[in-house]
Amino acid sequence: AVKNLLDSFILLFREILSKSFYPVLQPAIGVGSAFEGWSPREEDIIYRLLVPLQPPHGHAFHRVLDTTQAMPARNFGIRVELVCTCTNEQLAGEMLCFLHHPEEELRRNQDPSFIGTLCTGSYLDVLKTTRWFQQLVKASWVVLPQSATDRLTMLPSSRSCKFQVTERNKKIVFIEVMFGVQQGDSDIFLSSETTEAIFTPSTMWSESYSVAEVKFFRATARNAPEDSCHLRCLQLCNRIVVGTGFSTYIMKTVVMHLLTTVPLSRWRRKHFLLRLLDIMQYLCCCLEEKRLNHFFFGN
Repeated sequence: AVKNLLDSFILLFREILSKSFYPVLQPAIGVGSAFEGWSPREEDIIYRLLVPLQPPHGHAFHRVLDTTQAMPARNFGIRVELVCTCTNEQLAGEMLCFLHHPEEELRRNQDPSFIGTLCTGSYLDVLKTTRWFQQLVKASWVVLPQSATDRLTMLPSSRSCKFQVTERNKKIVFIEVMFGVQQGDSDIFLSSETTEAIFTPSTMWSESYSVAEVKFFRATARNAPEDSCHLRCLQLCNRIVVGTGFSTYIMKTVVMHLLTTVPLSRWRRKHFLLRLLDIMQYLCCCLEEKRLNHFFFGN
């Protein structure tokens, strides 16, 4: 239901923006614990979704490595470049080339490039992109059928769009929408999600494997026994470490490593305590070695 709501928003946005040159919004992808089948607190679930952005006609995205951080391979800027569309323009007979037509003619006959509104310099700005999406959500809610019975409340957030939907039965659903630029055909995205850095520049996008992680858990669920306890183990471990220095992502990484080394047939309900012991022993070894390898790209 949450994904259907987001896709309804996006279909509406694409219709509204069809004649403009803003980033093209793709169908939302559910990510995070709620879509992986577990949550640290079942009574406090936040549904997180990633909305891929594609450049509009006449534009291109290029990732630029950020070399100012301690782990530069994880953070990038997204440079927006204008590309020549003269050949396509002759075929379509509509769009003017941003590179080869006079500015006056472009202003008179065509919507402007989004470089002047959603970018800082020539780099896609997370904060500006988020505000743009928030304004679209607020303005479009009244058009959706859900607005007749449900209430939308926008929540404060700078690098993602957060809102809650209060349903007719008083149930409240919390939704967080992040934005990402896909890297080729892979499941790797440059994402707007918040990083652990104290200060994150508005033009910085972090490398995210959240889509790949959702696919991993779905594949595990398809192959695991019906009474598999791997999600319950992950949920319990994250409750145990609340208030400690161990993040949810650390515990999830440990469990993912173990799911590839311990056969799925040994994750049945009767193995619950043994698998909890495995998780804690693995974490203990990581502490002794002072290293926990990332699940996808290693150390």
